[in-house]
Amino acid sequence: MTTLGTPLSPSATKVMLLGSGELGKEVLIALQRLGVETIAVDRYENAPGHQVAHRAHTIAMSDPAQLKALIERERPHLVVPEIEAIATPVLQELEAAGVVRVIPTARAARLTMDREGIRRLAAETLGLPTSPYKFCDSLEELQAAIDNGIGYPCIVKPVMSSSGKGQSKIDGPADVKTAWDYAMAGGRVSHGRIIVEGFIRFDYEITLLTVRALGANGEIETHFCDPIGHVQVSGDYVESWQPHPMSAKALQTSREIAKAITDNLGGQGLFGVELFVAGDQVWFSEVSPRPHDTGMVTMATQWQNEFELHARAILGLPVDTALKSPGASAVIYGGVEARGIVFDGVYEALRVPGTEVRLFGKPESFNKRRMGVALARHADVEQARVNAKRAAAHVRPREA
Repeated sequence: MTTLGTPLSPSATKVMLLGSGELGKEVLIALQRLGVETIAVDRYENAPGHQVAHRAHTIAMSDPAQLKALIERERPHLVVPEIEAIATPVLQELEAAGVVRVIPTARAARLTMDREGIRRLAAETLGLPTSPYKFCDSLEELQAAIDNGIGYPCIVKPVMSSSGKGQSKIDGPADVKTAWDYAMAGGRVSHGRIIVEGFIRFDYEITLLTVRALGANGEIETHFCDPIGHVQVSGDYVESWQPHPMSAKALQTSREIAKAITDNLGGQGLFGVELFVAGDQVWFSEVSPRPHDTGMVTMATQWQNEFELHARAILGLPVDTALKSPGASAVIYGGVEARGIVFDGVYEALRVPGTEVRLFGKPESFNKRRMGVALARHADVEQARVNAKRAAAHVRPREA
């Protein structure tokens, strides 16, 4: 799709995003800059992406009938899933019928919407190194899996969730029921199924943003961004930085693992591949076929950020993953439970050298909801981390 139309005209190139949070909003902005007609879909009114798209819709995207009706009515050229809780069999049906092209593919959307599909593909089909794991449908199965090989400590996650929701670490028998209950409450869909993973003694974890884009000869080429280091608390990203230092061998192995999984998933676009690293050894953790929350740092560090890379790749345009400057990001949490909050301290945040602030425009704040991010550029990545956290700490959401 290297010919682009004019928005709101019969020649328009139309792209529909399923999920319009802060990541989707930035993809929509990148698409709009290329003259694409954008359609933002989410489960709640006035989502961040709704505020910048040509048209906005609010539906239950996990409802097959609602999703199919909307796609058939809008007739987009591309459908871009941005969250996990989507009726992916409908996407497969519509793609097979030639109604729409799904990014990266409908199969990839189905496999990656839950941890079971992608873990079995990585470990059992492709033979990639992963932590030991079991899938469990009850508290009793979870306890048996721990007792019969997984051991303590271990990590429990719902098979379908995002941003660390429902994820916890189990250090001993007293934590098992609490972790099960937390996983049941944190899943995107009431599924009653979890993955329990043996704990890997890794030195650090990275996100390797991997882009499948058309080359000059019309064939798919794989491009890698510099590795992104990040800190997670209860599975939820709180800060990230780029580049993260690692050995040449570990970087090469990371790229080989990322290419293996993304080649199998196919299609075009950007993937967020999460990896554990200890010395030169690398383990596959997860993959998302879309921009990654830890990759928000690229808005400060790369000539083309992850959202621009995704937009270009899905449209069949050239991409450039080059680093512009080392940098870091730090999350700004809501801290309050309220609608229509205000933000104090933005002036002070932006006085920190080399910083930017992105406020997402979410209509409702929760204590641990991501409401914005501070970005910092600095030649020294450690100083960038300090500055990003300083800037984020200045921004104080409160009730209006």
